[in-house]
Amino acid sequence: MLQKAFGDNCMSRASVFDWYKLFKEGRERVDDEPHPGRPSTSTDAEHVNKIKELVLENRRLTVRDLTGIVGISEGSVKTILKVHLGLRRVKSRLDFMKRIITGDESWIYAYDPETDDQSAEYRAKGEPRPKKPRQSKSKIKVMLTVFFDHRGVVHSEFLPTGQTVNKEYYLSVMRRLREAIRKKRPKLWADNSWFLHHDNAPSHTGLILREFFTKNSTNILPQPPYSPDAAPCDFWLFSKLKRPLRGNRFDSIEDIKRESLRSFKAIPEIDFNNCFEEWKKRWQKCIAAGGDYFEGDEIDLAE
Repeated sequence: MLQKAFGDNCMSRASVFDWYKLFKEGRERVDDEPHPGRPSTSTDAEHVNKIKELVLENRRLTVRDLTGIVGISEGSVKTILKVHLGLRRVKSRLDFMKRIITGDESWIYAYDPETDDQSAEYRAKGEPRPKKPRQSKSKIKVMLTVFFDHRGVVHSEFLPTGQTVNKEYYLSVMRRLREAIRKKRPKLWADNSWFLHHDNAPSHTGLILREFFTKNSTNILPQPPYSPDAAPCDFWLFSKLKRPLRGNRFDSIEDIKRESLRSFKAIPEIDFNNCFEEWKKRWQKCIAAGGDYFEGDEIDLAE
């Protein structure tokens, strides 16, 4: 437990037993007792400056690393770092992007025509273009709700037949999402360090939802209005999910559900991670544009 809390600055097991023995024998001070003879030169200006140079060059050096390089005891290194230089070893916080869980809803159809890119064919110069019959989406459909992070899908479910996405239904989805986070992302759950990102649909922002989020101290990451290109579900996941389903005809809603889940499982973790990196770039472009709306990629991040 001590090693986990203090890392390389943690006192060794042997030292813990030594101090326990000293306190049991009546010692009340933790300061070093005066030592006879010449004072130690391990914490003189030369060693202080040397360690300062090393740490400034590489801030990830451990006490053990510095001990081996400089040739003084771990105790002297700790004294120099804490007393002379006023430094302490701080663990980096979990990257912000890795704490975001984003989600949305979308219809999945029993038949969804292929895109123009998917239906394109190789033709020799002068050959007529391939004919594409006019087709439309089927009336049979089911709504998918999905939440994911940089590692993959955290929770997904399909809207029951006859149900509408209203505030009450979405509240039940939020309860199931929290349970999924507790099971699948225990570290985020333990310290409540995760952020929920969804759009501003009325069913997502009603009073009962706001009260629920406040009661459970849920961190909400706001979504800019009218900005689907800044929502991972819109600019990546749904198109990624639906592409292999397009052009196929499914006989029932159960078939749609089965193939949708299969499509999910085929997406590798690296693709989810790349999506979040792309999301970060889109934020940077919005910042570079001063928050204004823009089209395309004509934003110079170097300016």
